[in-house]
Amino acid sequence: MKKLIELMLENLSTRDVFLFRIACGACGKEYGNSPVRFSKAEVIPQTPKKAALYEVLYAQELETARLSAVRDAAEHLNYCPICKRLVCNRCFLICEDLDMCKQCASAMEETGIPVVPDILEIAI
Repeated sequence: MKKLIELMLENLSTRDVFLFRIACGACGKEYGNSPVRFSKAEVIPQTPKKAALYEVLYAQELETARLSAVRDAAEHLNYCPICKRLVCNRCFLICEDLDMCKQCASAMEETGIPVVPDILEIAI
């Protein structure tokens, strides 16, 4: 599933901040990492060699932030084996025979409980 998250993760990073986001394939709710500032943001390299060093450092920090965002997203998303979408814990059901998203469960006349119930469902 992490490979699928990696493919679907949207990179919204700038030169100063690393930021990634992914959306639930069912409800569209977006999940993202907290912005991570580049360690050399707003630092102007004084030589071409220092600029090259900062480029390598940027690439390393970007990859670290990306991997962290993938790990974070994996805690909030599940893979539906029926429709092949990544859906959030509120849209994914634990069913008797096969866990799946709410939409597929409804179409297959299956019931289950969400991994994370909606707040309204908890209040009832």
